[in-house]
Amino acid sequence: MADTSSNRAAAGETPGAPPSGLQRVMRFIPLIAPLLLWSVPCWVLLYAGQQWPLPIALSGTALFALGLVGMPLAMVRGHGRRQQDRAAIVGDTLLGGAWVLFTWSVLLGVLLRLALTVAGVGDGQDRARMITWAVLGLTALLLGWGYFEARRVPRVRRLEVELPRLGAGLDGTRVVLITDTHYGPLDRARWSARVCETVNALEADLVCHTGDIADGTAERRRAQAAPLGTVQATRARVYVTGNHEYYSEAQGWVDLMDKLGWEPLRNRHLLLEHGGDTLVVAGVDDVTAESSGLAGHGAHLAGALQGVDPGLPVLLLAHQPKFIDRAAAHGIDLQLSGHTHGGQIWPFHYLVHLDQPSVAGLSHHGDRTLLYTSRGTGFWGPPFRVFAPSEITLLVLRSPQQSTSS
Repeated sequence: MADTSSNRAAAGETPGAPPSGLQRVMRFIPLIAPLLLWSVPCWVLLYAGQQWPLPIALSGTALFALGLVGMPLAMVRGHGRRQQDRAAIVGDTLLGGAWVLFTWSVLLGVLLRLALTVAGVGDGQDRARMITWAVLGLTALLLGWGYFEARRVPRVRRLEVELPRLGAGLDGTRVVLITDTHYGPLDRARWSARVCETVNALEADLVCHTGDIADGTAERRRAQAAPLGTVQATRARVYVTGNHEYYSEAQGWVDLMDKLGWEPLRNRHLLLEHGGDTLVVAGVDDVTAESSGLAGHGAHLAGALQGVDPGLPVLLLAHQPKFIDRAAAHGIDLQLSGHTHGGQIWPFHYLVHLDQPSVAGLSHHGDRTLLYTSRGTGFWGPPFRVFAPSEITLLVLRSPQQSTSS
């Protein structure tokens, strides 16, 4: 799921701009989230009428208390200054497990209890224990499936996108999008190589990475990122920064991607030409760059489009979907983004939607601007994806003026 911790959300605010709805909510989440995530399931599973024997109730309570204390401590050690990968794995796994357990404790604690009551199944204690076993069973099933979904090579999502201003000479241009690879505490070097093999099999003209390469510095995650150097494209490989780069020495990632043969589009553009027609491919730094303190980093669309013929179609890479407001104001034809992970673990996408105009898929904005939001290629933090599968995206660009011979 997209990282929305309070300090990092604040880092993404534009100076002088009012905080977004999600940013307001997230300021209080670090204080109350751990307590809610562990106390609600504890009550639903142990004390909502089950009348468990005292040893079971005490043992269960001790486990929830251990999670309540251990999860924040592990995440601080794992993602704080020490950045201990083992602690990060423990904390992230506990976070994902607690989120799923909390979600289904609430849903089944209400819906299943109501259904059993209406159906007249058992007495109060029987129904309460049925709910406990149902929640535990479903949680285990979803976490097992979610782990498999997170660690697998993503499926390829294919779609055709018509751009009214695209010339016939560029009809059929194949654009592959990967994003949010989030190389991190769990070593995914082999996974990375298999992702790149899948990308190469798509025979793309243009391959794009829209940021959040990793959690950690380029030096620390170099081995996992190295397979990106094997990616092939007939025209170009382009990259823009995401918000996580600005937590981990962003310039190091820009330099590494350059060494791996990718073109960092830091508020600049390049031209794809074929058959007498031209497509502008532009990119901007992530919006968090504006308050990162790094010299020369910031999201500047005007700079990215400097010198561009206003009659040419523009494909824009911007990590966060919410950049679409600026893109639409400039008449961009298509923006490619990531960041949201599609929510990653249901129903987190409802929170993400408070901060972003799109969570996944193709959407229309303004008079002509299209936005495609990828669910992401990897995962952040908790090694689970539940009802939000990862993807490698193949977009085939279509021109309404395509020649009859195409």
